[in-house]
Amino acid sequence: MSRSVTPAVLSREDERFRRRYGSWAVVAGASEGLGATWAEHLAAFGLNVVLVARRQAMLDDLAERLAKQYEIQTRALALDLAEPEALDALVAATQDLDVGLLIYNAARSAIGPFLATPLEDHLTEIAVNVRAPMTLSHAFGQRFVARGRGGIILLSSLSATIGSAYIADYAATKAYNLILGEGLWEELRTQGVDVLACCPSAVSTPNYLASAPKRQQAVVTPELVVKQTLGQLGRRPSFIPGAGNQFFAFILRRLLPRRMVTRIMGNVMRGMYAK
Repeated sequence: MSRSVTPAVLSREDERFRRRYGSWAVVAGASEGLGATWAEHLAAFGLNVVLVARRQAMLDDLAERLAKQYEIQTRALALDLAEPEALDALVAATQDLDVGLLIYNAARSAIGPFLATPLEDHLTEIAVNVRAPMTLSHAFGQRFVARGRGGIILLSSLSATIGSAYIADYAATKAYNLILGEGLWEELRTQGVDVLACCPSAVSTPNYLASAPKRQQAVVTPELVVKQTLGQLGRRPSFIPGAGNQFFAFILRRLLPRRMVTRIMGNVMRGMYAK
C-alpha cells in the first residue's frame, strides 16, 4: 500500500540536500521497517536509491513502489552482508552510479544469555554489524572524498555505551559503530563528507516485534528516527533520536555510577526477555 512521507527537513532545503548527497543513496538493510523508512524519505527528497538486503522479493516490491510514487530510479540488490564477497559485490554493482550517501542500517541481533547463544551467531553479529559497515564506509568514503561531498550514517544504538545483559555482543558491535562514526566525523568533515552515528533505542520494526519482548522499553517509531537523524546529518558526530531517550541517556551516562547503570540495564533486559 502506497503512503507518502513528509521530508525530513524543510522543503526549501530539499535542493541543498540533493546537491550534497545525491544523486544516488545506498541503504543497507532496506527491505522493511527502519531501512524501508530511510529509503522512503530519501526518495521523497528526489534521491535515487540502491536497496540492499537478503530478500529479493521484498526489495523488488519496495523498489517498484518508490520508483512509481516518487518518480526516481531504484536498484535492488539481494545480498547477505555477513559474507565478505557480498560487500565486494555491492561496491562493484554501484560503480556506475554517482552515490553520495551511504546509510548502513543492516544488523543482526542474537538475544539471550551470552553463553547459551551459539558462537556462530555471535560471529555473524560481528560480520554484519562491524566488518560490513567498516568495509563499506572505507569503500564509499573514498568515493565521497574524491567527489568532494557526501554523507555516511551508521546505525548504532542507545545500548552502545552501556554493557547490556542478554545483548552483550550486539551492544558491543553497536559501540564499534558509535566510535567509528564519531572518529570518521572528525577525519572527513574537512573533506566535504558528513558522518553521523545514530543511536536509537528500540525501534518499532517487524524485527523488534518478532523478538517478542515481554514489555517494551523506550520504543520509538521508524519515522521519528529517520526524520530527526537526517536533520542532524552534517551537524554533529552522533545523535540519539527522541527527547525522552536523550534525557534517559544523560541520566545513565552522567549521573549514575557505571556499575549501577549496568545492573539497571541488566534488570531491564531480563524483564523483557528472561524466561
